[in-house]
Amino acid sequence: MDNLLLKLYQSSKTVLTTKEIALLWKESNKNNLKSKIFYYVKKGGLIRLKRGIFAKNKKYDLKELAVSIYTPAYISFETVLREEGVIFQHHNAVFVANYLSKEVKCSGNKIVFRKLKDTVLINQSGVVNKNNFCQANKERAFLDMIYLFKNYYFDNLDSLDWKKCFELAKIYQNKELIKRLQKYYKNA
Repeated sequence: MDNLLLKLYQSSKTVLTTKEIALLWKESNKNNLKSKIFYYVKKGGLIRLKRGIFAKNKKYDLKELAVSIYTPAYISFETVLREEGVIFQHHNAVFVANYLSKEVKCSGNKIVFRKLKDTVLINQSGVVNKNNFCQANKERAFLDMIYLFKNYYFDNLDSLDWKKCFELAKIYQNKELIKRLQKYYKNA
């Protein structure tokens, strides 16, 4: 394995953007960078997932891919709520908080981006860094959900920290969200 590929494999990231590869390789010339990336894709040292996004191998992290497509972004909504046992429905998609609403298919995976206003999206309260991607905690994911969906059904609200929910709700600066939160709290 040569030095350039070795630098990529030494990174803990499983998914890399063209910009990240340029930084790791210390390559500022765009044409040289494109040529080198093309070479490694052709030789099988890199896998092209989407334009400008590559994986080191087939064992890449889907969540890492999801937040790499459009940034800033973090994993939230049904993905987090299902993992935390707040909802029981299985969805064949990864749900991402983002600055746009869009559905993307990438390498056979469905990724759903849901738009949050910029002040909410860039606020890191209730968002944790999980190795190479950011993900909402269950309270933040719950609030993201009720912010966008008026009457969403949740299977199990017992594990939510309601004090955290009411504290985090302030970042949305939305009176309707507070009313919805109070309604869910009262019925829990």
